[in-house]
Amino acid sequence: MNPLIVVTGGSKGIGRAIANRFVAEGFDAIVCARSVAGLEEPGFLPVAADLSTRDGVNTLLNYIHSLNRPVDVLVNNTGVFLPGQIQDEAEGTFEQLMSTNVASAYHLTRGLVGDMVARRRGHIFMMCSTASITAYTNGGSYCISKFALLGMSRVLREELKIHDVKVTAILPGATLTDSWAGTDLPEERFLKPNDVADSTWAAYSLSKSAVIEEVLIRPQLGDI
Repeated sequence: MNPLIVVTGGSKGIGRAIANRFVAEGFDAIVCARSVAGLEEPGFLPVAADLSTRDGVNTLLNYIHSLNRPVDVLVNNTGVFLPGQIQDEAEGTFEQLMSTNVASAYHLTRGLVGDMVARRRGHIFMMCSTASITAYTNGGSYCISKFALLGMSRVLREELKIHDVKVTAILPGATLTDSWAGTDLPEERFLKPNDVADSTWAAYSLSKSAVIEEVLIRPQLGDI
């Protein structure tokens, strides 16, 4: 039986690139997104759910548990970006970003990590951002959520290392996905989704006795 990876926000961009890379390496991929149209491919197990809600997280967890297969890798990639400043961003922005970018990862991890601990095997990836370590003027609640996600990654690392479960935070800079649609900036100013996917695979591929705790990836010409 193929090893199993769960990728949230996996229908496009970084999530899709990670799912593609792991499937190419012999994994089956449970790919969750609000819309999973176009994901009916060999090795893909698509699940439609809105992970900004507990009901959506439970929908995904129920599907995973119904397979009765161990999860080898969890990639908490679901996220949303809304620009603005704390002082004037729209009411509800904080709650929306925290529920999507942080709470989804918290509840999904809690729902899967027990089996990893019991098996003393598993790797959890948190898709953070350079916004996890750098405050941007127009970042507002997005920066807050990504700082929180990195903090969660570090807490999990300390809690799970004695159980042989690995935790890696990925901190990519500007990546050429749909979030940048319509930009006038040249392609070379961005990371490519495959850059992040290749880095994730490389971190997973280390021996059992080694872990990459944090991966910081920026465009060669620096942040945008």
